[in-house]
Amino acid sequence: MQYRRSNVAGGTYFFTVNLADRRRTLLVDHVNNLSEVVKDVKRRHPFHIDAFVVLPDHLHTVWTLPQDDSDFATRWMLIKAGFSRRIAKTERINASRAQKGERGIWQRRYWEHLIRDERDYERHVDYIHFNPVKHGYARRASDWPHSSIHRYVAKGTISADWAGTSDETEMDGYGER
Repeated sequence: MQYRRSNVAGGTYFFTVNLADRRRTLLVDHVNNLSEVVKDVKRRHPFHIDAFVVLPDHLHTVWTLPQDDSDFATRWMLIKAGFSRRIAKTERINASRAQKGERGIWQRRYWEHLIRDERDYERHVDYIHFNPVKHGYARRASDWPHSSIHRYVAKGTISADWAGTSDETEMDGYGER
C-alpha cells in the first residue's frame, strides 16, 4: 500500500503531531521553544494558524496555507527539527534513528486531514479546543494555557466556560485530582 498525502494549494488542514515517547511532557515543558520555532517557520514559510493546542505529548492544529502553496511537509520538518535542536538530548534513540542521524523526540509520521467544508472546520477547531478537557488536563477548555481558545474567547467567538466539566474537583496540570 502506498501512502499519499493531500496536496491542495491554499488548503486548510488539521494536524496531529505526537512525541515518540508518549509518556514524556516535552511539549509543555518546552512550550516557549516550540512557540519560537513555529513563529520562525511562519516567517520563512507563511501560513495561518486557525487553531492550536499543545498538550504534554502531542499537539493539534488547523492551518490554512497560502493560495499558491501546498507544502505543509516542509513546515513540519522545520518545526520538528528546530524544536529538537533547542532541547537537551535525553531521549532514547533506536538503531534506525541513530543510523540516520535522527533524534528520538517525534513520531516520524503525523496525521493530516484536509478540511472539506465549514462544518468540518468547526468540528476540528472544537476538537482542538476540547482536547485538554478530554485528556483530563483542565476542567474547562479555557483553563488550559497552551491553546488558541484564548484568542477565540477574546474575540467573543467562544465563551470562557465553553466545554467545561460538571466535576468541580480541582485538577492539577496533568489531569490528577
